Amino acid sequence: MAKIRQARPPVQTDREASNAEQRAFQTAADKPGAAAPSGLAHPEIRAEDDAEGMLRPRSLNEFLGQRALKENLGIFIKAARERKEALDHLFLIGPPGLGKTTLAQVVAGELGVDFVHTIAPAMEKAKDLVGILTSVTDKTVFFIDEIHRLKPAIEEMLYIAMEDYEIDWIIGQGPGARTMRLPIKPFTLIGATTKAGNVASPLISRFGITCHFSFYEQADVEDIVRRSAGIFKVKIDDDAAARLAKSSRGTPRVVNRLLRRMRDFAQAWHEQTITKKVVEEGLKRLEIDELGLERHDRDILRMIIERYKGGPVGAETLAISIGESIETLEDYYEPFLIQAGLIQRTPRGRMVTALAYEHLKLSRDRAGPEEPRLF
Repeated sequence: MAKIRQARPPVQTDREASNAEQRAFQTAADKPGAAAPSGLAHPEIRAEDDAEGMLRPRSLNEFLGQRALKENLGIFIKAARERKEALDHLFLIGPPGLGKTTLAQVVAGELGVDFVHTIAPAMEKAKDLVGILTSVTDKTVFFIDEIHRLKPAIEEMLYIAMEDYEIDWIIGQGPGARTMRLPIKPFTLIGATTKAGNVASPLISRFGITCHFSFYEQADVEDIVRRSAGIFKVKIDDDAAARLAKSSRGTPRVVNRLLRRMRDFAQAWHEQTITKKVVEEGLKRLEIDELGLERHDRDILRMIIERYKGGPVGAETLAISIGESIETLEDYYEPFLIQAGLIQRTPRGRMVTALAYEHLKLSRDRAGPEEPRLF
């Protein structure tokens, strides 16, 4: 199992560096925030102590779904192990909740190396990155979540680190400033993002392996439900597992959350097993329908149909109408609604499909309020 630890940056300089340079680097690296502690896993915290961590697979065999992605990655990992080299840098792309963080931990576990985890917003200054990279052990997996939110100065520092395993560190200020190149241990950078389009092309081009996550198939989600139920030590019927999987939006994080709520309902109703009846009643109480749409998802569809005559309507206008930010609309609600075939993006804005009318049991000639005439 990969060792998860918090990095503490030691001083590493070239042998030819002067004592003054060493002291300057020592001061910069040892200041609070040199390593991004808020984003790194604390060594005393066990993943098993966390409900989400308890469900995380530990190996590729336990990681269910994403078959093509997993098979190729298994080959790359095996080859890197046989060559005794660090795995090539890995870029994970996909909507939230599909297992990007979990897969990063699995990769570290399969390689048998340390795992260092941070999120891009936690690294505010270049010295934060320097503090982490100068403390990693050989072949460490360094995982950066939300990598599209990296600051430009840190992103540019990563270019050299990823290619040459070195870091440029500036000593001094003004005309007397000079650059010192610090060697670092070979490592594997795993970057995860929900917005690949916001990641700079020079950074993307330095990732040797790119993995695109897709929503999970029904059968895979059912397997995840049964595995999670076994970990929770609760019984669940096959029909109940299938019903939960159907309402999961094809997302493991969602189905695991729903399973925990069904466990609560079953316990409150003194049921020994999570049955289909328990699931249907529980989902009804949570206002989740058979497609996995929550009340707010249905409100979005009704808003487009009733107020904007089915569309098109701009994303900003729609976000204001439902009282959400445009980022929440585009990152959380829209991906599944589009994948389910309920709305579509057009050059003029968002439009609902015939399937949305059918699902909501609304007539297609249902019109919104009459637009006011200027003349």
